[in-house]
Formats: sequence, structure tokens, C-alpha cells
Amino acid sequence: MKIQEADAKSLLRAQGLPVPGWELARTPSQVREAAQRLFDAGARQVVIKAQVLVGGRGKAGGVKLASSPQEAFEVGGRILGMDIKGITVRKVIVARAVDIVKEYYLGAIVDRASRRIVLMASAEGGVEIEEVARTNPGAIHRVAAHPELGLLPFQARSLGLAIGLRDSLLSQFVSIAAGLYATMKANDADLVEVNPLGIVEEAGPHGDASRRLLCLDAKITLDDSGLARHPKLEEMRDLDEEDPTDAAARKLGINFIHLEGTIGCMVNGAGLAMTTMDLVKHYGGEPANFLDVGGGARHDVVCGAMELILADPNVKAVLVNIFGGITRGDEVAAGIVEASRSQSRTVPMVVRIVGTNAEEAARLLREASLETADSLDEAAEKAVAMVKGAAR
Repeated sequence: MKIQEADAKSLLRAQGLPVPGWELARTPSQVREAAQRLFDAGARQVVIKAQVLVGGRGKAGGVKLASSPQEAFEVGGRILGMDIKGITVRKVIVARAVDIVKEYYLGAIVDRASRRIVLMASAEGGVEIEEVARTNPGAIHRVAAHPELGLLPFQARSLGLAIGLRDSLLSQFVSIAAGLYATMKANDADLVEVNPLGIVEEAGPHGDASRRLLCLDAKITLDDSGLARHPKLEEMRDLDEEDPTDAAARKLGINFIHLEGTIGCMVNGAGLAMTTMDLVKHYGGEPANFLDVGGGARHDVVCGAMELILADPNVKAVLVNIFGGITRGDEVAAGIVEASRSQSRTVPMVVRIVGTNAEEAARLLREASLETADSLDEAAEKAVAMVKGAAR
């Protein structure tokens, strides 16, 4: 689950990281009011940033400066409602603009190869890290946190030294890196990213200037599987930007991933689903989705899953592969029959059901004149043939 920048910053703050203040605004008038408060507090400029769950906001015109409350009102009016990579901007952050001396990148990810949390840092901040990895991979430095002891101080120092930080800035970096790791652990996150992590110059009380590191932007992706342990984090889900198909699948309690093929797959069990997709490809087809209805799929879940599959106009055939252990084959078959009768368009379907109540399932499918198969190979081969037949 991706969360908006404002929510990500709040999670960083909860772990003690230095994050500048901000206000959230949904109308140009709210932008002006927030800017007025910042100017009254001594700000010389404010920054207005679009809140959308995609990168490249700045290039798209979704990040702008304003030098007065009225200018903030006008800028907010232009950003709110604009389209950024297919997403409509419905809210913005209003924050004090700061003087950035240098920008860095700092991020933490779950590295499945090493089975550890890996921290990455680069002196090339302020740009998409994927671009840095493509054009200058040597500029990205990494350390893997200890699986039991966590991120050790010497590891954080080595990372800071590698990107050129020294003295007090290095000490600040060590604390921030530790806070980033703590944010990962505390929230069951897959990704925590600060880009840019900026060196900011601030005027002291006697006219002297000092420099410190601030987390100027934040991106966090949460592990959906861990949300049951964090009910408050579920409230951060932005339903305005969630794909309707993903929202429907989540409501049904099934795992659904949209792909680009033409054969819709409904399977129970992730391993069986992967095998089904492999066999579809083996026989020359392309799966349109990964869909795992789970171990005890009910009649209503099967109907809902079929609706998700058929909502994809690219689907030209459907392959249902069910192994009845906990799942009752006749329950699945009844859901398939009902879904086939109510579908909005005619799509050929082949069904393979084995295991619990498979004979009753076969009877229901025969009575509904649905195509069946005795083996998965046969089912996959028939599904591919259906697509090729429809293409003629």
C-alpha cells in the first residue's frame, strides 16, 4: 500500500526524524490561508506540492513556489485539479520553502535476495533513483542491516562517508539512517525513501549561518500483509487513487494482479496459480491476470472474482483451475455457473475442478453446458485454443 507524502512524513516524524512542518489543503482558499500562517511566522517563500502517488510531480508542474498568500492561492488553483500521469490532484502540501545547499538520496528496502533490510544512499539526490541506477549505478552505495541487531552505527557512518558527509552533518546522517530503519520496522514497510535529504542553511540568532540535514520529501510503501497489526495505517489508504479493481479484490479478500494477456485465470492457491500461468504460456497463450481466490472460496467470492476477470476487455477466454481441499468443488462450480449466466459478454470458459465434491461439481458444470477438463494440461491447452479460435 502506497501512502501520500504527508502521511509518510508523519511516520518519519514519529521516529524522531527532522521533517519540516506542513499543512494539507484541498482548495485554493485553504492554500492561501496556510500560506498566510507561514508568512506570518517569518517565511519568505512557500512551496505548494501536489499529493499524488506517482513520481515526476515537479516535471509535470505539480511543485511550485509562491512569494505571497495571493500567489499561493493562484498557484494552488492551477495545481489542484491538474492531471499528473492520469491522476487528478485533489490535495496539496503547503510548506515553508528552504534554502537547499545540497541534495542527497536515502532509502531503505526489503532485499529479498539477502533477506535483510538494505539502506541505500547517493550524493545524487532530487532525481528519481531509478534514473541514477540506470545512468550511474556506482553513485548508489548500500549496506545491509544485521537481521537481529539492526542497522549498526558503523554501517550508517560508512554510508554517510561514502556520499561525502563529514563532521556534524555525518552525525546527523547516522541518526537519520537509524530513524529510517526504525520506520521500516515499526510499520512493516517495504520501502522508506527520503528524496531529497537536503543540507539546509539556516540563519542563527546572531546573524550566523548553520547547516543541517532535513527530510524534505518522503515516500513509504507498506506491506499489505502487515496491516492487520497496524489498524491506524489502514486509514492512510488513499481510496481516490486506488485502482477500482484492486479495491474490489481487497473487499472480496482475494489476491488479484492485472497482467497484459488474453486468458483470465481463476485459481485457488498462489503456487497453483503460478503453475497455471506457466502452463498457459507453455501452450502459447498469455495470462491476463494472477488471481488466487484462497483456500476456502465461497460462492459469492467466486462470483466476484469472475466479475473482476471479465471486466478486462482483453480477456478472450477464462481458465478455472480449482483443487478442492478446504475449498468445496460444488460451491465453486455453483458460483461459476451463476457468473457465466450473468456475465455481460460471452467469453468461452474451461473449468478443471478436482478434490472435495468434484463429482457434484462436474454434474453442475455439465448441466450448465460448460467446458471441462480432467487435467491442468488439458485445461490450459483448451483455453489457448479458445483464444486462437476467437481470433479467427
